Amino acid sequence: MKSLAREGESEVGRAALGATSTGPSPELVVMHKTLRPTTDSTRIPSTQRPRTLHDRGTTTRHPTTRAARNTPPGPPPRPPERRTDVADTEETGERAGRRPGPGGGLLMGRPFGVPVYVSPSWFLVAALITWVFGDQLDRILPDLGPVRYLVSLFFAVAFYASVLVHELAHTVAALRFKLPVRRIQLQFFGGVSEIEKESETPGREFVLAFVGPLLSLLLAAAFYLGMKAVDPATVPGVLLAGLMISNLLVAAFNLLPGLPLDGGRMLRAVVWGITGKPMTGTVVAAWIGRALAVAVLLGLPLLTHTGIAGERTADIGGMDTVMDALLAAILAAIIWTGAGNSLRMARLREHLPELKARTLTRRAIPVENATPLSEALRRANEAGARALVVVDGQGNPTAIVRESAIASVPEHRRPWIAVSTLSQDLTDGMKVSADLTGEALLDHLRTAPATEYLVLEPGGEIYGVLSTLDVEKAFVKAMARPQS
Repeated sequence: MKSLAREGESEVGRAALGATSTGPSPELVVMHKTLRPTTDSTRIPSTQRPRTLHDRGTTTRHPTTRAARNTPPGPPPRPPERRTDVADTEETGERAGRRPGPGGGLLMGRPFGVPVYVSPSWFLVAALITWVFGDQLDRILPDLGPVRYLVSLFFAVAFYASVLVHELAHTVAALRFKLPVRRIQLQFFGGVSEIEKESETPGREFVLAFVGPLLSLLLAAAFYLGMKAVDPATVPGVLLAGLMISNLLVAAFNLLPGLPLDGGRMLRAVVWGITGKPMTGTVVAAWIGRALAVAVLLGLPLLTHTGIAGERTADIGGMDTVMDALLAAILAAIIWTGAGNSLRMARLREHLPELKARTLTRRAIPVENATPLSEALRRANEAGARALVVVDGQGNPTAIVRESAIASVPEHRRPWIAVSTLSQDLTDGMKVSADLTGEALLDHLRTAPATEYLVLEPGGEIYGVLSTLDVEKAFVKAMARPQS
């Protein structure tokens, strides 16, 4: 269900009666950090000599490669960096072996192949709903006694089941449009479907956003018909009435025309379709979303306090006013944050095409296994290269000489160290096409984390070596440019 927080692969503050999120990750993740592998991510500082490969400094040893024998130990290794879960590329959700991101919660199942998690915060709101709805039941059905809290707990579970149906509507539509869905998460203010990519057309964007509220309206209609078939003064009648009202509220809230709500995505799609510019649609819908956040912050307590919401002003106490203000502040913060994240993610996608493997790649020279490090560096410096690729007798690349490993070898030891002792064997994931750009390049780097990648021409010829940190640097530089 797509209520609060959408774009963003991440993105932060996505909740509020259900939310659909798109972009690299569930919380808005700083993408250049997600590119870092868990180990061996220190770049060697450049030396004062021009075009030299053997820079000064030491760094941690790579755990998967062989260390140079008799090399003096360096400083104690830094603890590995914590990686944030990044966008998955499989259509059905998480990759095999991937653990859920921070706060992923309990895995409840995989409908349509998409993992569904219940956040620990859900138990808090379930307890709150049980308490509040239980007090209401005490006034409507006083004969229930303590059993009313069991009925209230059933209502809380049934309400979140309807939230899950809302989210599954977004998920099914996304999978129908070949958009990968990372996961569904039920949390404090509802749920969020984490859709990893943008829709290709405004029409698909509109449909993807609208199906969630539509399902909530259909559920409300179904509960209304069920309510008409039973006595309203019974437990089933009260439960069906509560579920009908709650689904109407979910649909109405999500149809508000501001990001990150479903209505905001629908507005974005309309503006996108009219102007032909998705960025324009995002800007319009995000600023309307911020205006909605202010309206919720000021208007929700006012509605309750003045009795417009249907409650008599004489029954409104000081604690009710405080709770209404707190609820309004939380909802407003979620909407405001989600709108801001939508703007940032749109800006990110606007700059993604500037990342090109071909322009970021370092020139490399091929060397054989037994080549002494000093000789390999001499050849690289003469050729103006900044990387070394180990090849076999037929000239086929087999490994990359790690830049950090070169820095850890003292200069006087380099004539006695073969490049093979400082290399990392190539895997298929470490081979990158020189034609990769933008999101496709980032997806490849996330799928196979490493510090360096062998860049190949379409025909299989060696083009050079791509450093993860070079990509990070280019990404940060692009994001720092003024928005076009």
